[in-house]
Amino acid sequence: MKIETFRAFRSRNYRLFFTGQSISLIGTWMQKTSVTWVVYIMTGSNFMVGVTLFATQFPSFLLSLFGGVVSDRYNRYKVLLTTQILSLIQAVLLTLLILLKHFTVFEILAISIILGIINAFDVPARQALVYDMVDDKADLSNAIALNSSMVNLAKVAGPVVAGIVLEKFGAGICFMLNAVSFLAVIISLLFMRFSKPIPHNKSKKVMSEFKDGFAYLKATPSIGLIILFLAIMGLLVLPYNTLIPYYANVIFKGHASTFGWLNGCIGLGALIGTIFLASLKPGADLRRILLISTLIFGVGLILFSHIANFWVASFFAVIMGFGMMAQVTVSNTIIQTTVAPEMRGRVISYFAMAFFGMLPLGALVIGGLSNLIGSPNTILAEGIAALIIFCVFSFLMRKEILKRKIEIELEIEDSTDLNLSQ
Repeated sequence: MKIETFRAFRSRNYRLFFTGQSISLIGTWMQKTSVTWVVYIMTGSNFMVGVTLFATQFPSFLLSLFGGVVSDRYNRYKVLLTTQILSLIQAVLLTLLILLKHFTVFEILAISIILGIINAFDVPARQALVYDMVDDKADLSNAIALNSSMVNLAKVAGPVVAGIVLEKFGAGICFMLNAVSFLAVIISLLFMRFSKPIPHNKSKKVMSEFKDGFAYLKATPSIGLIILFLAIMGLLVLPYNTLIPYYANVIFKGHASTFGWLNGCIGLGALIGTIFLASLKPGADLRRILLISTLIFGVGLILFSHIANFWVASFFAVIMGFGMMAQVTVSNTIIQTTVAPEMRGRVISYFAMAFFGMLPLGALVIGGLSNLIGSPNTILAEGIAALIIFCVFSFLMRKEILKRKIEIELEIEDSTDLNLSQ
């Protein structure tokens, strides 16, 4: 089991990346937690928390397709190294802003927009480069699952540490620690060595590559269905975390450490889920796992929504995290293991666009809706939406699988008839 779970570590480049990125992501989640808490405490508004998430992620939506073209057109390794250095600079700017103690919410939003622009180029390059880091391509799905376990470990540690640091030392120190953490992933990238050049192609015009990416997606409806699923989840369900500061501060009468604990519980559930994914043997039915996880996610949200006991809510937060992990992890794995290598960056950019586009819009919708019907009722509505999405996409995915089986049978019949005629 141990070898199966960590088999991607056989690749030296991936081991380096995993180590450096693990440290960096803890800092990233410390910053995310701190920004959300600072904005909520300054404004007392769920809607403004939604605006903050919108500012961070909507620029990624606008530019992610271009980021995908850049990932396929230029050396992904150099693109990733550049985006990590720029992210370090952004973290330093945010640290200085907070430590100088003369800042407004709108200045925080402005720096968040800068991070969103950087992420538009970082995500397609980083996700696509994993393919090049893994020596044995049979280990690719394991590497993607381990990536998610890395993210979710950071979701556990980052918010909990951020909550403690926020109360003891303030937001400025959280942002400073995030800036320092970027050095780990930059150093790990500098130590990587690739036996073959990272593929890149600049023979076509940019607009032509945009069209090629869309045409490929249109010709592979199985991938398009997964991206549509993620987009709807991002709009209606995944922005539930917009309301977690309200639960920590109002319902549970807590402080920054309470907020960090709740986020840590969600991260713990997601970590358990990704370890489960990493332990799967090749050939597992990922679409089935995606749907079952969506069902668990919806049930977790419904149970969490109106619970007033902090410890019971913490348990349901773990269930929510477990169900949530598949939305991005399994979707990414299905896409990465089925997409043509030359289209990887562009298809991942559509995947990122679905996530980064719908999630910030959803954060605005959920933040505004909570002002009308209350946060508990909004979380309840999101859970019900997850169950409806589960039912609809169970039908659509079964229909797509059946259609594909019929196509394969027809291809076999045509091949048999051709052989007999010869």
